[in-house]
Amino acid sequence: MRLRAVPALLMFSTVATILGASSVYTSAPWSQVSAHQETRSTGSAGSDAEARAFVDDLIKKMTLEEKIGQMSQVPLNSKPDRPVDEMIRKGEVGSFLFITDAAEINRLQHVAVEQSRLHIPLLFGFDVIHGFRTIYPVPLAMAASWDPSVAEREQTMAAKEARATGIQWTFGPMVDIARDPRWGRIVEGAGEDPFLGSRMAAAQVRGFQGAYLGAPGHILACVKHFAGYGAASGGRDYEESNLSDEQLWNVYLPPFHAAIEAGAGSVMSAYMDLNGVPATGNRFLLHDVLRDDWKFKGMVVSDWESVRSLTTHGFARDDEDAAVRAVNAGVEMEMTSHSFRDELPAAVKEGLVKEATIDAAVEDILMTKYRLDLFKNPYIDVPNAAAQLVTPEQREAARETTIRTAVLLRNEGHLLPLSKEYKSIAVIGMLADSKADIMGSWSLAGHPADSVTVLEGMRKRFGLEARISYTKGVEIEREQPSIFDDQFASPKPTMKTEAERDTEFHHAIDLVKQSDVAVLVLGELQSMSGERASRSSLVLPGKQEQLLEAAVATGKPVVLVLLNGRPLNITWASEHVPAILEAWYPGTEGGDAIADLLSGDANPGGKLPIAWPRNVGQIPINYARNLTQIPEALNTRYWDGTSAPLYPFGYGLSYSSFMMGNLKLAEPSVHAGSTLKVSMDVENTSSRDGDEVVELYTHQRAGSASRPVRELKGFERVTLKAHEKRTVILTLDTKDLGFWSPQTHHWGMESGVFDVWVGSDENATEHATFKLLP
Repeated sequence: MRLRAVPALLMFSTVATILGASSVYTSAPWSQVSAHQETRSTGSAGSDAEARAFVDDLIKKMTLEEKIGQMSQVPLNSKPDRPVDEMIRKGEVGSFLFITDAAEINRLQHVAVEQSRLHIPLLFGFDVIHGFRTIYPVPLAMAASWDPSVAEREQTMAAKEARATGIQWTFGPMVDIARDPRWGRIVEGAGEDPFLGSRMAAAQVRGFQGAYLGAPGHILACVKHFAGYGAASGGRDYEESNLSDEQLWNVYLPPFHAAIEAGAGSVMSAYMDLNGVPATGNRFLLHDVLRDDWKFKGMVVSDWESVRSLTTHGFARDDEDAAVRAVNAGVEMEMTSHSFRDELPAAVKEGLVKEATIDAAVEDILMTKYRLDLFKNPYIDVPNAAAQLVTPEQREAARETTIRTAVLLRNEGHLLPLSKEYKSIAVIGMLADSKADIMGSWSLAGHPADSVTVLEGMRKRFGLEARISYTKGVEIEREQPSIFDDQFASPKPTMKTEAERDTEFHHAIDLVKQSDVAVLVLGELQSMSGERASRSSLVLPGKQEQLLEAAVATGKPVVLVLLNGRPLNITWASEHVPAILEAWYPGTEGGDAIADLLSGDANPGGKLPIAWPRNVGQIPINYARNLTQIPEALNTRYWDGTSAPLYPFGYGLSYSSFMMGNLKLAEPSVHAGSTLKVSMDVENTSSRDGDEVVELYTHQRAGSASRPVRELKGFERVTLKAHEKRTVILTLDTKDLGFWSPQTHHWGMESGVFDVWVGSDENATEHATFKLLP
């Protein structure tokens, strides 16, 4: 089944005039991907021509079974169905995942290179999502930095540790746009906006891969989950995504394209059905879009057992049909299940799959290994591997990143930073002293013992100035176990009776009463976010809300620090708790960084990458919605309450204060294909150095289709010294004004009048207009 009425390539036809609107239709921005990929693919491993000659010669020597072996990836976190060394020697495996022991990785590589017939090296993969051994803030937090250099640095540091251990391939970045915080995997992406998401996607690819594929100390990126996974029905992980063509092309695909344009060497197909067709068997996605339209030259891997799962979807009739459909759709390596290995040899002989299809897949896999320099340098320096982990350099980078990603949501009466007059501080909350939970999900190679908790950070920073008291107050746990409990578990509750829980609750409130100020660290266990961690509610789990309200009722000043991977229902807190700091899951150095922020040694400057709902009934509440009937009453869509978010997209406070004004456009009109300079004066009106993010939004007033009321099209995070005033110049690229029209079925830039706003969040008020000319 096709997902639209017209062939993919017809979307990008040239000039057209539709409904009397003068429209400029050009080649899509992704039409230039091929040359860029070639540039980023070359490096120390040699030229592309040399690589292809080597690979083509190798393929000619391979048996069909050896080719299909290269297309098989085997997990080592459970016992394989065949002896590992035997599989390697026979050429039955091309890649392993879920192994982090440097010595064993090297041993297996020696078996492949020295004992297999064709001496083809193995590719070792692992989920390096937000750090390897040193854990950094989760990807949603990266996006909250509104600074692509933060994301690039984080993944550069993560790649350094992983590569030293023998990992050559990460299954990241995840670039799925997510507009439903009930979905557990929202924590792994950049939030709701395709422009911000695209910038973060490209930055992460650069961080993982370096200047070129195969750069020393870097690893292969894998962009996932292609495509539409973040639109899971009801926010329920793995469920179908039903997207219009307009939403797919304009919202969900752009971050994937940005990552590929940045040189990403691999792509992972998604689990779910997209408009009725499973993504892993979806030729439209994996061939028409990825290969024909975007000219992607890397390799495609399935998600975990998603080839075999084509039968579960009711799409394939059996394992053979699943293997045939997946490989013919464009999947080149099967992750964990063995449908390719077991079924493709016969399928080729039966004519269900052409051997040329197998050859093309193997060519991409071997080209990737060649570009990674594995044929020349397959081994690692095992004695030196451990010395590269959790180094002072890594800890410093993790701490700085956490500071850059925190978002100050509320600070009434300037409660923060904490005054030195406070001589006693109560730190309350199970999460305040949980070494595992501060790391966040997908910290599988991390060691909780390396983590600095909030309590530890507070004691180090404030211990000589104030008395620090601590207790849990309440405990929380998932109602259902996590699929990762065996690999990375959160602490289990220790209080078994209601009497114990009641005593602990009142003990916490007593500590608040006995202290000058209370810091409550609340949120979710790391196992409550991530894969298969969707929720039907956004309330604080357990009795954390009651604990918070009781603490506030004491009359003592309360600071709420959130550790979480999604927006939570903090509507009551937004009205009654004077200070709220969103710290996300900050990672190994989280406790020290949070103490830096609470003390004023650091100044928060992050912004929200997703609009924050007041309650679950408002979902979805993304800012980029279309104008409709009664446009002046956008926030009165519900009769029983406001339809405005609790906090808007792009929102975040600082200990500094800023003013923006004097918006200027370099020209009143601009031609399609060029750029427009937009300037804004930004002034730090406080006596404290701080960061502000200058955000640029546009709106197309008329065209072949209705366009969102506002769309982010530019931003820059700037640091201003106390009382400094600076003119910030943003460059608006007119290609970013283009869109895929559901009426014309083309991508293009349409001439006409555009609004532009510049400010500190989606509600920016500084306004101007310009004309886009053909």
